[in-house]
Parts: sequence; C-alpha cells; structure tokens
Amino acid sequence: MQSIWQSGVLDPQGPIGAAERLILINATVIMLAVIVPVIVLTLGFAWWFRAGNTKARYLPDWEYSGPIELVVWSIPALVVMFLAGIAWIATHDLDPPKPLASPVRPLEIQVVSLDWKWLFIYPEQGIASVNRLPVPTGTPLHFSITSASVMNSFFVPQLGSQIYAMGGMTTRLVLQADNSGTFVGRSVQFSGAGFSDMRFDVVALPPAAFEDWVRQTRSAGGTLDAATYAGLVKPSIAVPPATFGAVMPKMFEAAIHNTVR
Repeated sequence: MQSIWQSGVLDPQGPIGAAERLILINATVIMLAVIVPVIVLTLGFAWWFRAGNTKARYLPDWEYSGPIELVVWSIPALVVMFLAGIAWIATHDLDPPKPLASPVRPLEIQVVSLDWKWLFIYPEQGIASVNRLPVPTGTPLHFSITSASVMNSFFVPQLGSQIYAMGGMTTRLVLQADNSGTFVGRSVQFSGAGFSDMRFDVVALPPAAFEDWVRQTRSAGGTLDAATYAGLVKPSIAVPPATFGAVMPKMFEAAIHNTVR
C-alpha cells in the first residue's frame, strides 16, 4: 500500500509535477535561512541569559545597533527577493496552457465536471470515458476543461497543476505522465453532497497499450449522445467507470453552452 507522500505532490510522475516539487524544495530551503538561525539564536539566548550565568551582562539602556539592524532586515529582504524570483520564473515556465517541448504529438482530451463525476472525451479518437482517464506515457496531454454544474477543480497531484472547471467557459491545462501507473485524480473544490466521491483514476499506459485500449473501447460500443449526456448530468454519487465507443459531434461544445445553473 502506498504511503500518502507516494501518491501526492512529493512523488511526481511527470515534468510539471517534478518542476513544482523543485519549487517547493527550493522555497523551503530559502526560508530555512531565516527559520534555522532564529531557532538556534532563541535557544542560545535562553541558555546564555539563564539565571545561573554570571558572565551574561544585562544592559537595560541598550536600544539600537546599526550592524544588528542591517543583519535583521537584510536577511528577510533577501529571502523575499529569492522567493519572488522563483515565483516569477515559475509562473511563466509553468503557465497551465503552455505547451511542452516534445517530439511526440499531444493528445487532446476534453473534460467535463458533472455532479459528481468526471467525463473525459477524446475528440480525435471519437471515444469517451467516465471517472477513468487512460493516457499514453511520454505524451503531452492537452486538456480543455469545463463544468456542466458548479465550479470544480481538476487536480492530479502526481502530474501537477490544478485548474478550475467553470461553466460556460473553457480552461486549458497541459500535463504529461512519464511513467506507467495509476494516479489519483480528484476535485479539490467543494461542490456539494457527492464531493468526497468525485475522484477518478489516471491510468498511464505505454503508447501501444493505450492504442489497444482505444480499439477495445470502440469495439465495446455505446454512444455518448444527447440522451446519454442528459443522464450523466443528473446528480449521482460514486459512479463506477464507464466508456463510450462513439461520441456525438460537438458534445463538448454543447456541454459548455448547456450549463446547469
């Protein structure tokens, strides 16, 4: 059984997640430049100015030291500058819709958040899936995300970068899974009674295995049409994974413009 850290942001399985973990580590190390000295000095002062130390001098009239003020203010200022630099660079490098440099053609995936489930449409493959997201490893994943209900938040901790799903609009996110495995995806925006069960599995497969899954899904049948979609929109909890071997054209666009309000 995986420990908590082995299924979260500290165990990244893609380039975006790895970059975000590096930011967390760098920010923590920089802040330790203040935290560690403060802890050490606090313990040192308590020990030095203990009642039994006759060498400690009590100076009630002392109130200012230029060198001490310089040190006290310069270190936090440097910490803020370093953290601001990291945030500035990362904000541009990890912009959610920014394409990844890759020789592999990206996979387009359309995501619709429902009450309380996730619908994934593969427009180029002409198939769809509910609460299960198979993807090929080593392939950039271009997500177009919307909501057919209230606002939700799409997040796969091991791949990185949560982003909101909002009705009547599309948000975009680029991720990639470098390693095969099953990674937990979830909504991290409270959305009502079924929120705790609004999870899905991201199943990262070798490209050949992903193509096999696409063929099997097509052959399994089932069509995601207006009637089927109307059933999915109805609130339901702990919905088991399901697939559709065909998808009605413009289904994602219809989901954007037919938001339940």
